[in-house]
Amino acid sequence: MSAVSALSASLGAALAQESPEAQPDAAAEPAEEAAPRPFGFEDVAAMARDLAANPYEYRDAELVGSFGNLTYDQYRGIRFRRDRDPWAGSRDFALDLLPPGAIFHEPVDIALVDEGVVIPVRFDPHMFDFDPVQFPDGVDYETLGNMGWSGFRLRAPLNRPDVMDEIAVFQGASYFRAVARGTLYGLSARGLAIGTGSAEGEEFPLFRGFWIHKPGSQDRSVLVHALLDSRSVSGAFEFRITPGAETVFDTRVSLFPRQDMRNAGIAPLTSMYWFGPTDRSRVDDYRPAVHDSDGLQMLTGSEQRLWRVLSGHSTLQVSAFMDNDPLGFGLAQRARDFESYKDAEARYEKRPSAWIAPQDEWGKGTVTLIEIPVENEFNDNIVSFWQPADTLVKGNRYDFNYILTFAAEVPDSAPISRVLETMSGQAINNPNGRTYIVDFDLGLFGSDDPVPQLRASAGRIGHSYLLRLPEQGRMRLAFEYLPEGAKLADLSAVLNGPNGPLSETWIARWTRE
Repeated sequence: MSAVSALSASLGAALAQESPEAQPDAAAEPAEEAAPRPFGFEDVAAMARDLAANPYEYRDAELVGSFGNLTYDQYRGIRFRRDRDPWAGSRDFALDLLPPGAIFHEPVDIALVDEGVVIPVRFDPHMFDFDPVQFPDGVDYETLGNMGWSGFRLRAPLNRPDVMDEIAVFQGASYFRAVARGTLYGLSARGLAIGTGSAEGEEFPLFRGFWIHKPGSQDRSVLVHALLDSRSVSGAFEFRITPGAETVFDTRVSLFPRQDMRNAGIAPLTSMYWFGPTDRSRVDDYRPAVHDSDGLQMLTGSEQRLWRVLSGHSTLQVSAFMDNDPLGFGLAQRARDFESYKDAEARYEKRPSAWIAPQDEWGKGTVTLIEIPVENEFNDNIVSFWQPADTLVKGNRYDFNYILTFAAEVPDSAPISRVLETMSGQAINNPNGRTYIVDFDLGLFGSDDPVPQLRASAGRIGHSYLLRLPEQGRMRLAFEYLPEGAKLADLSAVLNGPNGPLSETWIARWTRE
């Protein structure tokens, strides 16, 4: 029995017994039997603490029979049977259990929690339909043992009251995705990032077990507990998931390092950026842009609003924005019209944004952005997370609470002008220069023009000007950047009024190709 299974079994047995105080004295009158304590977050935290006190045990399943050596199409041909939904009959939520196979070979324990009582769900291949086109010889159920699940999917009537839409899926390492009303799957969140972008290589923690609580008839949220494990750390997670126009994950995390950690990424988000209006020259493609996110949005502890536009680079780029007690950060998709992409299949204009809002003080650290070179749209290459300044010390407990929101727009309605679009190209009169066009929302500016403040960390800013575009609702800032021998530069611009910034601060990274 694995360490996780052993912990689950022992915990279930403990919950089913009375506490010592509830045991009747031999000479006393019989007492009423005490109800078991409902399963909750601290139970998972106790498992994580116990795991972290022991060497890491990697688990892998031997995929045999119809689940062995599956192609991508064969795996997609295995579908959960709706009549096996543990919540069948509910009008508010549905649950799909996901099979192993293809790249999903690490077994995941899944248990249901009904009114506080844990009910483990054993893997059963009869819960799936197998597409006869992909499995013309049928399925040999006799050879299929308990290979474990690969994850689960939640459904709810998100867009129509009579359709159970997918709202979230947890599958693969510690990855999970979600959608809000009117959006399609795009970027992902993760439980934890370790060593992302480092020379030592990345470590991918796994969600080893899930406890999915059955919603009551009046509940509008689903409560999920998860146990994370990795060579460096174990952790307990709680997600209270509320679908809607904004799909919200009220998140609680406790981490127990197995070793001192200087490279932990808290509340990581993962997305894809191939190209856009700033870097089309290196791509031969009919579409104007291809990306799931076009910028990193930040709200610092001092309430400064930043917009770091994403770009395609030929080398790995790591950007770190120092902060103290950040108020929010996330990856956003701001271009929201079909003409920005002209892709009738991928529909990038419908990809959600994701926003992390800490609910307690996270102290000093950095919002870190990783941009990895790619040559197509099929690999995620953008990662953002919070990296604490202090080392996470072996043997200690570290708690983080935050709200993760998936929505078309980031939930920040402060009255400040935001960047609508960034464009770039070779300067007309200077082959060594670069022209940048940054369009801000015009609606919040009065009759007086703001004063642009521009900076470059290397090289220099050349000619710049502002132009009002009232029909388009834009205030356009245009300027030239002259590298003057630089190989990398961070550029920034903000539009100021008499009393301070009227716009968020635009930031971009230029690199010599």
